Amino acid sequence: MKGRCMCGAVSFDATPAEAAYHACHCEMCRRWTGSAFLGITVKGDRLKFEGAEHIRTIQSSEWAERAWCGKCGTGLYYHVTAEGPYSDSYEMSLGTFDDPGKLKFDREIYVDHKSPNVALQGAETSLTRAEVLAMFSIPEEGQDQ
Repeated sequence: MKGRCMCGAVSFDATPAEAAYHACHCEMCRRWTGSAFLGITVKGDRLKFEGAEHIRTIQSSEWAERAWCGKCGTGLYYHVTAEGPYSDSYEMSLGTFDDPGKLKFDREIYVDHKSPNVALQGAETSLTRAEVLAMFSIPEEGQDQ
């Protein structure tokens, strides 16, 4: 699948790990996007960027970084940088893909942290903050994503 930022300075070819997208309602994702983050999982070896020199990143937690286009500000991805089973996984922003219409909505996480009046339908799996932290073996104290 192909995608790009708003201005086109950064574009990519990606092969999703599955034909699905996910929603995250954690505080960081809400602040980063203004609502829930909708992402498509792509392993690093299945992702190729053009214009990578325009990508800016910030280490947003001990285990991940977030990236955006340095020219237009489009949020590009959440990337797991820590070692482990999810190492080198990218959650690419759904809105940056040219045609994500063939993907299904399958997972919603941090459902207990949703913004008021946000209701997404169709997720096969819904996990709370505690369930997500347990899944990733992350200590509960002060962690979001």
